[in-house]
Amino acid sequence: MPSRRDVLKWFGVAAVSAATLDIAPSRAFAAGATRYASQRPPVGKRKFVSQAVERQLATVKSAIADPKLAWMFENCYPNTLDTTVELGTLDGKPDTFVITGDINAMWLRDSSAQVSPYIPLAKQDPSLQRLFRGLIRRQARCIRIDPYANAFMPDPHSQPLSWSLHDDTDMKPGVGERKWEIDSLCYPIRLAHGYWQATGDTEPFDDDWRAAMATVVKTFREQQRKQGHGPYHFQRPSKIPTDTLMLDGYGNPARPNGMIHSMFRPSDDACLYPLFVPANLFAVTSLRQLAQMSRGMHRDEAFAAECTALANEVEQAVHRDGRMRDEQGQEHWAYEIDGYGNQLFMDDANAPSLLSLAYLGCCDRKDALYQRTRDRVWSTHNPYFFKGKAAEGIGGPHEGLRMIWPMSLMMYAQTSDDPAQISQCLRWLRDTDAGTGFMHETFDQDDPSHFTRAWFAWANTLFGELIVDLHRTRPALLR
Repeated sequence: MPSRRDVLKWFGVAAVSAATLDIAPSRAFAAGATRYASQRPPVGKRKFVSQAVERQLATVKSAIADPKLAWMFENCYPNTLDTTVELGTLDGKPDTFVITGDINAMWLRDSSAQVSPYIPLAKQDPSLQRLFRGLIRRQARCIRIDPYANAFMPDPHSQPLSWSLHDDTDMKPGVGERKWEIDSLCYPIRLAHGYWQATGDTEPFDDDWRAAMATVVKTFREQQRKQGHGPYHFQRPSKIPTDTLMLDGYGNPARPNGMIHSMFRPSDDACLYPLFVPANLFAVTSLRQLAQMSRGMHRDEAFAAECTALANEVEQAVHRDGRMRDEQGQEHWAYEIDGYGNQLFMDDANAPSLLSLAYLGCCDRKDALYQRTRDRVWSTHNPYFFKGKAAEGIGGPHEGLRMIWPMSLMMYAQTSDDPAQISQCLRWLRDTDAGTGFMHETFDQDDPSHFTRAWFAWANTLFGELIVDLHRTRPALLR
């Protein structure tokens, strides 16, 4: 039975001959811009076109002096719109389904992250507003189907993802995969809040959306596991240990302490200890955003107070139990804990991660606790920090040792105030595309021609977001 990893290796892994890979800047730039033909689909075959995005693309690209970096930005920034968006109508209202790229399913996390870089442009583009309205509605519908699922199919009649067919869990029609990850419920709130703040549009936040948000809070409460392990369980016949859960599918034990239990990480790998610190901090931020929306749009003080109370409880617990001390006695965040005193330090490139906390708004980037944690995860103290001939960066168990995720380079740049760090990340990203002009899921630390996922829209759009942000805040780095 194929697993998700098997499918991605069959369809998403490309090997490019080393002879075609030229990462020496003096040679790479000698050919000039004529070398770099657009890798975007022809206009007539693009899934979605936003004039605001096209204008932004042209403006930013013209300000990038490096021809290869400009070419990669052109390919990557609109990739989600070009290739992954399906617009429709459901119950007479806009509906948007966003696939992850090389898998024809929608992850709540990925779909939110893929379109977030376009939020600042939505107010000036009615077509983007329709896209966001449809996606906010679709995500709310998915949450009401099953708040414990991470991925969904286009309609209830679709078969689950091939690797989920024999899972022992409570599968619902329309669910693609049912791995419980806290961030699956946080990302739709982040998307909705960002869209509302940018546009002032309240149209998609109807009673169905409010019901979905009530389900989010109920699920978070259930997974505090104060009264037993709750309804969620999951097991999968797999040769990969991180694809399934121990103890009849309820996961490793943890002592309830007010934090929310997460059975899987945003990598879709099982947690070692169920009290996953980055996702709990993300939940605190999301609950406070939800409270703000409930007050601002619906004047629902009771629900807002419930969200705030839960956020405060989780925050207190994670600050009390989720910290560790280094060799000098300085505190930094743990990655996972179990409430019994056991703590795990590592980081995974998938967000939420320790590195991405500032990017996700969970803390200020100058916060001393975050800065110590950031320094530590970008070092050999993190067993999934890899340093090779091509680059250095963070990976994770999902694709194994030596495999750096470009996403980690983007997060490192997004959370940096050091121009030298940011410039180095841009060089690594530029020089590890294996000549494709796109970002990938991972690449080998010594050989970027060995990579996974030739079509990974989240990484592409995140790269575009980084370049747009630098154009706004540090344009000299692009010149």
